[in-house]
Amino acid sequence: MDENRAQRVVDKLRARGVPAHMERSGVNQFGVRVSLPDGREAIWDTDGTAGLEAQVMRDGVLVGYVPEIAGSENFDEPQVIDAIERTDYNRPVATRRSATPPPAPPLPPEGGFFRRMFGGFRER
Repeated sequence: MDENRAQRVVDKLRARGVPAHMERSGVNQFGVRVSLPDGREAIWDTDGTAGLEAQVMRDGVLVGYVPEIAGSENFDEPQVIDAIERTDYNRPVATRRSATPPPAPPLPPEGGFFRRMFGGFRER
């Protein structure tokens, strides 16, 4: 996932109340990190592959995963957002819920006032 797309996905998830953050896992490797209520984190799509999958981590230890979603290499942004939002992380091998959960109150966008300056005015 490229940086601008990851940022747009994070912003749209946060607008729906999902505690999502930008994940920078290396040089030009970006993804989405979702903070889960019990201290775990789901890290989506930082490995550079075309398909959408996630690792569920707690304190740096792998405790679960989301297998690659079939056909996700062709997902547009609304489909990526829906896939992340509908995932049920309560089992070691996460599954997708049949329905999207209702939106929670929106969270503020990350970065605040200086976001564009620190990002080099790359946002579109």
